Amino acid sequence: MADTEQHPRRNGGESLSVTSADLFKRQTSQRIFVNRSVQMEKIKFYGFDMDYTLAQYVSPLYETMSFKLMLERLVETGYPPDILQFKYDHTVPIRGLWFDKEKGLLLKVDTFGNILSCLFGLSFVTAAELRNHYENKFVLLSNRFYVYDTLFNLPEIYCLASVIEFFKSVSNCTVSRSGFNYNEVFISFRTLFTDVREATNYIHDKGELKKLTVEQVDRYVHKDPDLADLLRQLSAGGAKLFLLTNSGYWYTEHIMTYLLGDSWRDYFDYAVVDACKPRFFADGSLMRVVDPASGKLKLGTHTGPLQKGTVYSGGSCADFSRLIGCRGKDVLYIGDHIFGDIVKSKKVGWRTLLIVPELANELFVWKKEEALFVRLQELDAEMSRAYQGCTIVSKSGPSLALEAQSVDKMKRSIRETVQAMDASYGFMGSLFRSGGRLTSFASQLERYADLYAQSVTNLLYYPNYYMFRGPMALMTHESTVSHKSDDSPPEKITAESKFALRASSASVASRRGSAPNAADIQQVARSHDDQSADSTASVSSELKPPCAVTSAAFEEEDSAADLTAAARPESPAVVDAYD
Repeated sequence: MADTEQHPRRNGGESLSVTSADLFKRQTSQRIFVNRSVQMEKIKFYGFDMDYTLAQYVSPLYETMSFKLMLERLVETGYPPDILQFKYDHTVPIRGLWFDKEKGLLLKVDTFGNILSCLFGLSFVTAAELRNHYENKFVLLSNRFYVYDTLFNLPEIYCLASVIEFFKSVSNCTVSRSGFNYNEVFISFRTLFTDVREATNYIHDKGELKKLTVEQVDRYVHKDPDLADLLRQLSAGGAKLFLLTNSGYWYTEHIMTYLLGDSWRDYFDYAVVDACKPRFFADGSLMRVVDPASGKLKLGTHTGPLQKGTVYSGGSCADFSRLIGCRGKDVLYIGDHIFGDIVKSKKVGWRTLLIVPELANELFVWKKEEALFVRLQELDAEMSRAYQGCTIVSKSGPSLALEAQSVDKMKRSIRETVQAMDASYGFMGSLFRSGGRLTSFASQLERYADLYAQSVTNLLYYPNYYMFRGPMALMTHESTVSHKSDDSPPEKITAESKFALRASSASVASRRGSAPNAADIQQVARSHDDQSADSTASVSSELKPPCAVTSAAFEEEDSAADLTAAARPESPAVVDAYD
């Protein structure tokens, strides 16, 4: 981008001139966050998912309805009617939880598979109990675990937890390591999981959920007044637009008509329903034409070019790409499902934008609880000072200036601060982190989503030629070590070591061409020293993690806080690094 940017939109019509010296950032709710650079003028196709992307469901009202329908379905299949007493609590479930089908536990897991917190029903498992289930408090993803990674999963998570909580609490039921003994019947955790999964699929595919949504669409679906403007602006910029949704034609027709009017097809160059993602990005299915009058599929497989205004069903990414003439990086696909929309589309080469409605709460807490994050950094610095100067031969404890009990006090303060941070986000803590550690959901977002934002209409605040620049990726030794020398000033570096370094570089060059002689090496070394004398460098604070908590107190793999329900029942059992 040029040194000066013009931003005429969404500011009363006036143009803002911002120089490179004054870093311009849009309002937080309007921003698109960048993991990898995307040059928008190279995007020729914009693809959109529908559910929770173009159509934002009103939360928690929509999830409450889904939860109620799930319980009713379970009762229809034989579960005790008493489970209907549970009411949906939207503060409990978050995306990214893993369910252990053998042990009946809901796990919040970090990037590497270390367990951050654990639920059995609606109660937190203490660190001591957790070690009985997972000796190293570590798990590897396998078929034994199910990952809840969509917004549709939120009521399902709470439904499963509620059913387990019910069987825990009834007097004629006992708990075993793999299930419940209830009224002379054994119900395994795997069976409970399967039954709740089937109830979820039933209300979506055959039950009342979609019917009730359509009947009261203005109650359950948020109508964004900027959506139509966004689609028009993208088309006016010369890009092709397509809708790619797993929803069927009947439901898509009602929802899109509510959002964009009867002529909703005119906003898209191509429209595909019943896409069956993520299968769409693999072998896919047959592509057929939908009869708009009856909603039924026409005879035969569609093989010709795709027509604007026609709705298609099924297909595969390979066939779809061939028919519309796109290559991988020509496409920016926008969806909410980290696996079905983002991971799979990224693997076929599409650029990706993940919609994360939870960002509203995440950013609110991030700003509101700044003092907690600052406190973590301060404690980290204190911990570093406590051990400064100690070596392998030190015998007097962490530091001469700080007694061992002071260090233990800091450790407790760190745990308490992390607990307070998690509690400020909600029952299960942040979607993205626990203290200084990122969740598995956050790591997938960073790896597969080029961009992410709170709403699809955030694209309105950026021109079609915008260059989304990804942040510089720093390794730990780069983000924690200053460019300025501290323990080894340049004047103390021996000439022999610098000469050896240049010689090593020269040896690499010799494998590519003729090897330089000693005089050449010395000349390069002198030239490098002259340049170094005239230049200074520093690590910008923007290149460092916003919460640079690097002490062993946060980064140890074996961590879990031993919190009892009596101590803080509303908070998760945060991993204790020092137990």
